[in-house]
Amino acid sequence: MASPNLPVGTVIDAPAVDLPVFATRHPNLASESLGARVLSCSDEFFASAQRMLQDAEPVFIVGKFDDHGKWMDGWETRRRRNGGHDHAIVKLGLPGTIKGLDINTSHFTGNFPPAASVQAASCEGEPDARTEWVELVPAKSLQGNSHHFVEIGDSRVWTHLRVNIFPDGGVARLRVYGQPACNWDQRDPDALYEVSALASGGRIVAYSDAHFGTPTTVIQAGRGVNMGDGWETRRRREPGNDWLILEMGHPVIVEKIEIDTAHFKGNYPDRVSVQGALVAESTDQSLVTQAMFWPELLGEQKTEMDKQHFYEGDVIRKVGPVSHVRVNMFPDGGISRVRIWGRLAR
Repeated sequence: MASPNLPVGTVIDAPAVDLPVFATRHPNLASESLGARVLSCSDEFFASAQRMLQDAEPVFIVGKFDDHGKWMDGWETRRRRNGGHDHAIVKLGLPGTIKGLDINTSHFTGNFPPAASVQAASCEGEPDARTEWVELVPAKSLQGNSHHFVEIGDSRVWTHLRVNIFPDGGVARLRVYGQPACNWDQRDPDALYEVSALASGGRIVAYSDAHFGTPTTVIQAGRGVNMGDGWETRRRREPGNDWLILEMGHPVIVEKIEIDTAHFKGNYPDRVSVQGALVAESTDQSLVTQAMFWPELLGEQKTEMDKQHFYEGDVIRKVGPVSHVRVNMFPDGGISRVRIWGRLAR
């Protein structure tokens, strides 16, 4: 909790934390920007449950109150006096396999839940009385003002979560890191698809550096909203170039590529290129070495600030089916979005 000596209105950020591997390699399926939302909750007297799905890190604002009491950046229930426990049902922004999650109690000190559990379900519409809930995280002890990372080893695809807190209290943020699922068997094999997109099952495999930005944002929908909504590396002071490796949701014959430098003006790459290959079986770590020798899909191209760059036709080289690409930027800089379109390779 904040010191009482700080001026009213002082904004206190949550402390920085080292993320586990699953949180750096997979998107947050419970992100509000991906469409995740709270469908129902037992109580949200002090603070809305939807707040725990916000992308921004939680803050504490000294002296900020509303009609219900101290304003808190997260979900907070009233003090339970009648037994039982509180819960919230969350619809994930994208259905997917969950690799890990974080129950974050930042800034909740005397009002955090002593324990929490998480159940998961997969259903077409909204959950109802017939929905089968599966225990994903058994009741786990929580601490105040802390992150609680839990790795998940379940390969099933989920659409909804039920977050239980015992008996009451506040959760600042819920992050659900996972791999979006896409059923390609039901897709038109002759259509053109953006197979790099999160919604298509695209994922970031590896990258050289991400000092200023998050690589997973480059495969999100829409254009970046600001310079922080993209992938940006530190200033390179040694030879070489920066890169990221992207696995597509399905192998394709690539027909169109977009590199968007939206909002990157004094720090966009001088040039970009794209390599690609069909990878049958490999580990993420071995791909880093293999990708150095993949053939070029797109030779080096000059880029401009704050612009969508589209490449198609003869500029894209015919290398056959592609399941992975390596996007190179020379020598460093920032990219807002990367999009790869193609027709399904059977």
